[in-house]
Amino acid sequence: MAGIRVIVTDDSALARSLLRDFLESDGDITVVGEARNGREAVDLVHRLQPDLVTMDLEMPVMGGLAAIEEIMASRPVPILVVSGVADAHKAFEAVSRGALEVIDKPEVGSASKRDLIAKVRMLSRVKVITHLRIRAFAPPPPVPAVGPAAVPAGATAWPRLFAIASSTGGPQVLAAILSRLPADFPCPIVIAQHIAEGFAPGMAEWLASLCAIKVRLAREDDTPLPGVAYLAPSETNVVISPGRRLTLPARGAGDIYRPSCDLLLGSVAAVCGRASVGVILTGMGSDGAAGMERIRRAGGVTLAQDEESSAIFGMNRVAIERGAIGRVLAADRIPAEMLMLAHLPVLGG
Repeated sequence: MAGIRVIVTDDSALARSLLRDFLESDGDITVVGEARNGREAVDLVHRLQPDLVTMDLEMPVMGGLAAIEEIMASRPVPILVVSGVADAHKAFEAVSRGALEVIDKPEVGSASKRDLIAKVRMLSRVKVITHLRIRAFAPPPPVPAVGPAAVPAGATAWPRLFAIASSTGGPQVLAAILSRLPADFPCPIVIAQHIAEGFAPGMAEWLASLCAIKVRLAREDDTPLPGVAYLAPSETNVVISPGRRLTLPARGAGDIYRPSCDLLLGSVAAVCGRASVGVILTGMGSDGAAGMERIRRAGGVTLAQDEESSAIFGMNRVAIERGAIGRVLAADRIPAEMLMLAHLPVLGG
């Protein structure tokens, strides 16, 4: 019976052995090759044509970043970066070169094993050619000019708040979207990106290095400011309080996703109402669909990434099927839509 064929790449024999044991404890996964460095990984990919490669970053002969770039240019295959949290910034450099996701090196234990197996089973089905198209964005069209005359006398123009829900394949899309926004983007952005524990600070630093807008990790009691994107820590959730401040409630014992997209989007709907803009991107599962429904019911704007540009058409598909989405857009059209919405007033009494 055909199963999932994996190549494990790490310069540590102990790490390779642990990964093999974990993966092959699932009867549907077979480790068909082990590579001690990036050069061996590239050669094995061409020879064995696996369904997925796990990739360490710091290795002799050829490091993980160079190997990922060569694999994606010559024989694209889903790549899962398995690296320590200390290398988080470099791990997201790997994402920019075509890796799908990053996780911490697993430890002996059932939770690590479950997480690794779940990631491999999911990512092995991703069509990486589609995923890579996201990297080549065309310039957005000009933003329509909206002056003060658009606000009738006696009305108040409320600032919009953008809330983005994202999961597998999302970091690359977020980088492409946020890097197309100008430094003077007139609205705040809050992001719930499913991410392995400990990697959110590295992701925030990586995004900040690519973007004109500011990108930072969300902190308790932050006031969301225009031109700043706030990334939720993976160790907590993030919501908007009635006072329009960020709060970081603890994750619940039964929480499946970290952080919760539904909690963020739902809080934005409750607090900001018509000034809410929800954006749901690629990812497995249904987290975020209920929150997008709440934003739409509150009179806000809801956008979803389309199937063709999604690494995994899951969360966004569920939101679309539930009727929660106002516009479905290719990933490369989302920045222009955000710019247009940011310059349109939201009228209140």
